Amino acid sequence: MKKYLLIVNPISGAGNKQGLVEMVKRNLENDGAVVNVMLTGGAGDATRFASKAVDEGYDAVIAAGGDGTVNEVATALCDSDVTLGIIPSGSGNGLARHLNIPVDVQSSLKIITDGNIVACDYATVNERPFFCTFGVGFDAVVSDAFSHQKRRGKWMYFKSAIEQYIKYHPQEYSIKANGETIVEKAFLVACCNASQYGNNAYIAPKADITDGLLDVIIIHAGTFFDTALVGVDLFTGYLNRNTMVHAFRSSSVEITRSGDGPAHLDGESVTLGDTMTVQCHHQALKIFAPENVSGFRPIITPVNSMFNDLKYSVRRVFSND
Repeated sequence: MKKYLLIVNPISGAGNKQGLVEMVKRNLENDGAVVNVMLTGGAGDATRFASKAVDEGYDAVIAAGGDGTVNEVATALCDSDVTLGIIPSGSGNGLARHLNIPVDVQSSLKIITDGNIVACDYATVNERPFFCTFGVGFDAVVSDAFSHQKRRGKWMYFKSAIEQYIKYHPQEYSIKANGETIVEKAFLVACCNASQYGNNAYIAPKADITDGLLDVIIIHAGTFFDTALVGVDLFTGYLNRNTMVHAFRSSSVEITRSGDGPAHLDGESVTLGDTMTVQCHHQALKIFAPENVSGFRPIITPVNSMFNDLKYSVRRVFSND
C-alpha cells in the first residue's frame, strides 16, 4: 500500500482552503494510499516534515501551497526515491504551471492518481536549491518588496512591481558560463530551470526541466519604455525575441555583482553574497506530472493558460456555494 504525506500551507495564496485536506485525503485513499497530514506554521516546517518522510520510507510527499511551500518540500526530496506531488494553492504556482499541472485541486489530484512520474532537474545557487528560477536585479527587488506586504495575491505582487519599477537602478554584473565572461549593466539576471516565474509570466519560454541545462536570461539596462515592452513580452511568450534580452544555456553559471542587493529563489527573497555559483542537477527530483504535454507556443500557450485559470476560478466559486 502506498504511503503519502500531505503537507499543507494554510496561509499560502489568497484563496480559501476549506475542505482541501478532506478532498485530497478522500481521493488519494480511494486510490489505495495511506495519507498522513501535516500543516505548516512557519518557514522551514515543510522541509522538516518532508525530510522525516524520506527517512520513514514514504512513497510520495504532496505539497499543497505556493512556490515557497513547493520549494521547501522539494528541497527535502532532491536525490531521493520519494516523489513530489503538487496541489497548486499559491499566488504564482510557477513549477506547477511549467509542468502543466492544473491550478485546481480536483484536476491536480488526478495528475497524482494517474501516477505518471517525470525525472526533473533542480538547481542550486551557493548550494541552496531552487526549482523554477533564481534571480538578481529587478525581479529580486520586487520579491523582497512583496515579502514585506501584509497581504498576498497576484495584485499585491503587481503593486510591488510597479512601485519598484519607478525607482529601480540597474547594477553591473560579471557572468561566467561556457568558458566565456559577460560584463554589463543589466536590468536583471535570471537562471531558469523552468519557464516562468508564475502567473503565466514566461521569463524563459523554451526552458526544459529535464535537459540538464539552465536558461540564463540577461535583460539589458535600457530606457523606461524599453523595459516596459519587455514586461509585455514576458506575458506573450515572445521574450526570447526581444532585442533587450540575451539568452543562453549552460549547466553552470557564476555571477558576480558590483554591489549589495537581494536575490530570490523561486520568488522567495533571500540574502546571498556578491558571488553566486549556480549549478544544474540533472533529473534528480521525481515529480508527478502529466504525460504528452504540448510544446510551448507564444500567445497560444499563455492565452490557453489564462482561460484555464478563469475556468478553475468559476468552478471554485460555484463549489463554495
